Amino acid sequence: MPKENKSEFILEGLNCSNCAVKIEKSIGRLEGIRSATFNFATQTLTIKATQERSLSNISKQLSIIIKEIEPHVVIKLKERQNEHSHSHNEIIDKKEMILLISGSILFIIALLINFSPKTEIVIYFISYILVGKKVLFKAGGNLLKGQIFDENFLMSVASMGAFAIKEFPESVAVMLFYQIGEFFQNMAIHRSRKSISALMDIRPDFANLKEGNTLRKVFPEQVVPGDIILIKPGERVPLDGIVIEGESMMDTSALTGESLPRDTHPGNEVLSGSINMNGLLTVKVTKFFGESTVSKILDLVENASSHKAPTENFITKFSRYYTPFVVFSAAALALFPPLLFPSQTFSEWINRALVFLVVSCPCALVISIPLGFFGGIGGASKNGILIKGSNYLEALNDVTALVFDKTGTLTKGVFKVTDVVPTSLFTQDTLLEYAAYAESFSNHPIALSILKAYRGSINQNVIADYKEISGHGMKSVVRGKTVLAGNIKLMKKENIMFEEPIAEGTIVYLAVDGSYAGYIVISDEVKEDSAEAIQSLRKMGIKDIIMLTGDSKATGESVGRLLDIHHVYTELLPHEKIERLEQLKKNQGSKGKVMFIGDGINDAPALAQADIGVAMGGLGSDAAIEAADIVLMTDEPSKLVTALKIAKRTRIIVWQNICFALAVKGMVLLLGAWGLATMWEAVFADVGVAILAILNAMRVMRS
Repeated sequence: MPKENKSEFILEGLNCSNCAVKIEKSIGRLEGIRSATFNFATQTLTIKATQERSLSNISKQLSIIIKEIEPHVVIKLKERQNEHSHSHNEIIDKKEMILLISGSILFIIALLINFSPKTEIVIYFISYILVGKKVLFKAGGNLLKGQIFDENFLMSVASMGAFAIKEFPESVAVMLFYQIGEFFQNMAIHRSRKSISALMDIRPDFANLKEGNTLRKVFPEQVVPGDIILIKPGERVPLDGIVIEGESMMDTSALTGESLPRDTHPGNEVLSGSINMNGLLTVKVTKFFGESTVSKILDLVENASSHKAPTENFITKFSRYYTPFVVFSAAALALFPPLLFPSQTFSEWINRALVFLVVSCPCALVISIPLGFFGGIGGASKNGILIKGSNYLEALNDVTALVFDKTGTLTKGVFKVTDVVPTSLFTQDTLLEYAAYAESFSNHPIALSILKAYRGSINQNVIADYKEISGHGMKSVVRGKTVLAGNIKLMKKENIMFEEPIAEGTIVYLAVDGSYAGYIVISDEVKEDSAEAIQSLRKMGIKDIIMLTGDSKATGESVGRLLDIHHVYTELLPHEKIERLEQLKKNQGSKGKVMFIGDGINDAPALAQADIGVAMGGLGSDAAIEAADIVLMTDEPSKLVTALKIAKRTRIIVWQNICFALAVKGMVLLLGAWGLATMWEAVFADVGVAILAILNAMRVMRS
């Protein structure tokens, strides 16, 4: 695939969802532009173009397009990732506020005092111009460009129509309450953006770079792996690294959702985005800023809205046809009844048609639904769950089958000696000592667990003829005795007479000078919350819970019994896991989704194959973040339950907004058609519903 340039721009003051869609489409049609996506929540426009397209050329054309569609919008290049984007535009500028207040005062005077008809018309007209000047100018400008079906056009036609049929108070009221509604709507959007920004306020602003005996404050992007940085108490960790000096408590709640601070000592890893609570730490940087944990998290959360959910796509398409349909229906409503029935008057039916026009703007849907999904993603992030897009958040509601890997997912992935069983010729301590010496040169997790259980020091001078037999185990001479340590294949290969034990776990057999000495059982501990997670998932209605593992039958079935998982498939190779997944997907039908939960490193093919791939223990792991659709940052299977609950809550709130907006608009449209609704109700059905829907969408962030 050809390489591409990616440019990001902050569009300050862009609060109109319809205008954002127009900007996306206009830029997307330009030659050399692959895609243009506007993130409504963060005001960021991301443009992907071919390498031939220069940044200056893109900026120039973007300025022209935005000047045509939304002239007041300020364009800023998103140069540094660690700069927070704050909108410095006023929600409504002072000049507009003065005009709005002046127009409102004249409107109230005209309502309360009885003037002569001519004076009344003049006062209402001045009030109308003062209040609606901005909307009228925008509607006129858009009309000249062929952009008809937007809210400015609808409000202008409706209010001018009301003026034409001598409904002066209603004409001014439409403009006045539309403008007031826009003010409150912008406030609600501004508030939601601030809430979302607060969720992502984990970006470090600087790093204390240590150069000899001096400290220099630099941007995190200027630091390279191998550099030494100092992190003072109260400061946010700017880059991932290893502590080389100092001890402290670390607040990792912004990354993991866990409020309990963690102890940090020399040799421990520290993750960017966490906060140093009390001690002074000297840290050796291990990753560039762009590869650090905080950078990956922010990139995932900020760009999640580019993967739109089916509901979002449906609403965008729906509004494209809905508004023109209502406009043409309004025209038919104004013309046909008076023409077909002579007793009906044009003024009456035009008034009803104008109500139709005011109601038809789909802003409530187009704005509140993306904010709802983004809020759900933000709420999940606060709980230590990274979801890569709205589509995955919505897909969680359709999960019917869960497939777990065992090691590192349901278990800790940390091997531990759980039993030492010698023959009558040896003691437990002697058997463990022989095993430790035999495995002392190996870095395999099983060997390390034996060395940890032994606890004694190893004198490698007494070991001779050390040999690793691939796929079998170890052979060495310890203090003149030949020691074999390995699996059942090694015993058979060396013709050692032994009895195969019934034990749950990985078994290491030992023989000394050709005689069977006993065996050691090594087990992987089950995570504390695994059983509770499985139980909760069943209560949520997920019946198909399956475990796939490459471990032995005895080990796999033991964990399955412990966790009450009835379908356990053992001794599987990676390609066999894929085959099981494919078969399971076929069994779920077209609507059901299969979720695979793995450790994100060994299980990358399975993560990619599943409908939804979830990486356990993926914090800081490149493989996990790349392969998975969702990353659980705390290694806890119980976070799956949280993710499913957040997805369910998000869907409920999104559909509340859809149903509420359509129901209110539909009711007012019908009442307007029958002459029972006035412009007042119509304004509420448009702007009032939009404000309520946006405020409702913000509830998701408190998941």
